[in-house]
Amino acid sequence: MDKTKSGKERDIILDSITDGVFTIDHQWRITSFNKAAERITGVSREEAIGQQCRDVLKADICERDCALKHTMATGEPVADRIVHIINADGERSPISISTALLKDENDKVVGGVATFRDISLVEKLRKEIEQRYTFEDIISKNHAMNELFRILPDVAESLSTVLIEGESGTGKELFARAIHNLSPRKNKPLIVVNCGAMPDTLLESELFGYKAGAFTDAKKDKPGRFKLAHKGTIFLDEIGDISAALQIRLLRVLQEKTYEPLGSVESVKTDVRIIAATNKKLEELMKKGTFREDLYYRINVIRLELPPLRERKEDIPLIVDHFIGTFNNIQNKDITEITDEALACLMSYDYPGNIRELKNIIERAFILCKSKIIQREHLPEPVCKSNGMEYSQHSDIVTFKDMEAIFLTNALRRNNWNRLKTARELGIHKSTLFRKIKSLSIRIPEGK
Repeated sequence: MDKTKSGKERDIILDSITDGVFTIDHQWRITSFNKAAERITGVSREEAIGQQCRDVLKADICERDCALKHTMATGEPVADRIVHIINADGERSPISISTALLKDENDKVVGGVATFRDISLVEKLRKEIEQRYTFEDIISKNHAMNELFRILPDVAESLSTVLIEGESGTGKELFARAIHNLSPRKNKPLIVVNCGAMPDTLLESELFGYKAGAFTDAKKDKPGRFKLAHKGTIFLDEIGDISAALQIRLLRVLQEKTYEPLGSVESVKTDVRIIAATNKKLEELMKKGTFREDLYYRINVIRLELPPLRERKEDIPLIVDHFIGTFNNIQNKDITEITDEALACLMSYDYPGNIRELKNIIERAFILCKSKIIQREHLPEPVCKSNGMEYSQHSDIVTFKDMEAIFLTNALRRNNWNRLKTARELGIHKSTLFRKIKSLSIRIPEGK
């Protein structure tokens, strides 16, 4: 058979495949390009043939972590790796790509082959699901958190002073940023000040600034944070740690909208919205006499209380999935899931450090995990009890229905959402699995 006829037959076969397929030679030039590849990339076969594959796909892995390069160098295939390409319209589009060596009839390597599919619909569905539980980068399906989501736009619009209370690591700064971003001041600065991180004298100069000569080494005027936040928002984190003297100065800012920089005899007008936060109970500090009553009532116009993670454990799978995506981007990894056993460990732990601690746990797991799946052994010992399912006194917050949904979703994902394979793995009838999927409201990705 002549090569021309053979090539035409090959193109007919490749064009019948719904996934995009292209092959390359040892110089990374494209040697074949099927119709599905044309459709997904927006590049015609005539344009693609002979070009370097990176110039056609323009994928985010082409320069630093090319899947085909890995396969050509090691002989190892790559399966279902999620990457983004730039199509002919200049749009960023997600695809799932697999690669393998291309060999001739004598088993000699003559290049590489890549198959890829457009997963933009799947990504759209995932984002729609995430949107149901996400508000300005805050992730939750907890009823108390969703009640905060509901009132947050009105809180932001009001321009009133807000007090956010919650344990360390619960996301108080995220809420402050959400309020600012939803407010009429969103185009002006948001200035963050950690009041607990500085001694009183330094904090005063940081907040209000100083004039040249106010103290030794003050060679020129320095604007304070209130000046920098003019027309915007200032977020005073850990306000419960400030001294009685500074409380008086802050009270004046709230009452009169003026302050004096250190060393100045003239008052400065300020137009700043104040959002305060604390991990302490200010009402209790007020009763003890360590926090001024008049200041408390000034900042407690709108009070938001954030629940600790141990009281919203139904959010753990959502947050873990979010952090997996975050650290995949940061660390250039391709971790796809977490085992049921490891997730059960995470669900059983009480998180004294809240979401910040969970983030650190997942970051540690990324460092230790050498495969695509986070296992129990990648988690710190305190997180994993002896049996991995030892629940705390707060475990009633995580229902058996939640755990069953987590377990079945992970099983389905392991089997590429194939219900029959999943039922066989679990040792149940497929009709039982279908009933559980429906009763637990498990969402199957489109096309699966």
